[in-house]
Amino acid sequence: MDAVTRKLYHVCRGKRALPDAVLPHNGWNIDRIDVGARTRHRTRLAAGAGGLIDLASMKFPRDMEALTDVIASRDVGWVAALRPEQLEDKSIRSLVRGRCMSYVTLPTTVDELGHAVGHARGMCSLAEPIAAHPWTVMDGEMIGSSDAMLQLFRTIRKVAICNAPVLIQGESGTGKELTALSIHRYSARRHAPFVAINCGAIPEHLVMSELFGYERGAFTGANERKTGRIEAASGGTVLLDEIADLPMKSQASLLRFLQEHSIERLGCNGSIDVDVRIVCATHVDLKQATLEGRFREDLYHRLSVLQIDEPPLRARGTDVELLARHLLDQLRADSCRRIRGFSDDAIRAMRTHDWPGNVRELRNRVWRAVVLFDNPVITASDLGLAHYVGTRTVSLDQVRRRAEQHAVERALMRHRGRVADAARELDISRVTLYRLLESYGFDIAAFLSVIRADVPLTTVR
Repeated sequence: MDAVTRKLYHVCRGKRALPDAVLPHNGWNIDRIDVGARTRHRTRLAAGAGGLIDLASMKFPRDMEALTDVIASRDVGWVAALRPEQLEDKSIRSLVRGRCMSYVTLPTTVDELGHAVGHARGMCSLAEPIAAHPWTVMDGEMIGSSDAMLQLFRTIRKVAICNAPVLIQGESGTGKELTALSIHRYSARRHAPFVAINCGAIPEHLVMSELFGYERGAFTGANERKTGRIEAASGGTVLLDEIADLPMKSQASLLRFLQEHSIERLGCNGSIDVDVRIVCATHVDLKQATLEGRFREDLYHRLSVLQIDEPPLRARGTDVELLARHLLDQLRADSCRRIRGFSDDAIRAMRTHDWPGNVRELRNRVWRAVVLFDNPVITASDLGLAHYVGTRTVSLDQVRRRAEQHAVERALMRHRGRVADAARELDISRVTLYRLLESYGFDIAAFLSVIRADVPLTTVR
């Protein structure tokens, strides 16, 4: 193996407790890092390397901060070497449990250390990648490889090249604002401002002044001119989030702006030309809202020239696991904890849960698990999804087999155990029927004894 993949980082302080004689030299290129040095090791550690933390040589709690800074890398398989009494220290025990694949107590041997470090490096190499071909926006938040998301990415590229209004519809937490931001970043307006306005968060009496601005003296308290949010985005893109919450009076003003591409500040008699692209987002069925009279139909048709349906997380297949690993990478970097990933039951629970809160809910559950629990692997219980652990998906083949077995049993019941008659009814040969019974582990002798005892049909399920 090459020197990079067989690199071993020996983290220690000054006089090492571990002599060179017990360090695994065979096939390893050792790089020593002194946590007590004034200039500590600050370069990026090689991914897939082994790591030996010489805790016995360190002074605690003095060295804890420096050590935590050095071993923050999640791509190294760390092993701790320490004295048995050090395990009684709660902070050291927590560090070993949270950051290390394994530990050895002193005294030790070169074989024991070599085996532990090799095993840790091997386990580290098994960490699953985020994805082979994710499509990610600039801020790294939008990610996916499912058919639904790949179609969304293609749609974003197409609508980004024109200036027509876009209506993004989808459930809460699906990432509608990220989609709008991505449209802006792939458009010719990407160097101009992107202004997001939450229509539901602005008091009704302030909507007009927030959107279009006002002149000095336009109303009591207007001591100076204020530029509206739409005018401030001139040349760029405006996202009107939760557009369904825009009051009816403001809807009329927005419609006029879309028709004339100009605004009037409150208290101003003249109009101001503004060149912006409008992108709207809502979790409400806007077409239904127009039928119920809660949204102007003419405005709806102006805003929905191009429509994008944001897919819910439950429709994105294995993206839930992809996103969970991506979010975990972000969150554990902030927490400086070593978390290896998700347990099998956590993956199973995430795939089973229907995610009514979508990506926002997923992020909150992963965040909670990272902050509150000290496990090196996040479980279904840590995610608050323990009730899904016992849930098992049933394959189509299993459904067919159960139905087939039920049909065979009922046919045998109707014909009082006469295999030839049952096979004739099922339109199969006797040989085939016997083979089916054998594959089910069906005890024909016991079945016939039940039949001869005149057991009612209702007892056979």
